[in-house]
Amino acid sequence: MKLFSPEKANALIPVLSPILDELWDKRRELAIKLLEADPAVRGDRAERTPDRRHGRRFTELKAEVVKLINRLEAHGCVVKDLDLGLLDFPALREGRPVYLCWKAGEATLSHWHGTDEGFTDRKPLEV
Repeated sequence: MKLFSPEKANALIPVLSPILDELWDKRRELAIKLLEADPAVRGDRAERTPDRRHGRRFTELKAEVVKLINRLEAHGCVVKDLDLGLLDFPALREGRPVYLCWKAGEATLSHWHGTDEGFTDRKPLEV
């Protein structure tokens, strides 16, 4: 497992942020396609199953979402919450394992939490 310093994690933010944006775009597109294909939403009574074209596109979009998550995690971070854009970076703090925590939209990574804690438990990094 790769360990990060705050400086190394912050250096990755400009690389990871566009991947996260692309991931959100793909998820949004998938949600729209699912709604468009839903006969209940369309008001179709005759056809209750999506056609092959929709099924193929759903499969492609799901694969693209998984691929983007894998791209994020290939950098060594852990995707914690896609909706909020929470990424954790494994680190050591005073000799114990912790996560450095970044939320999409934050200019820099400036918080951490224990490995058994979550976003609501995060604490500011001391400078």
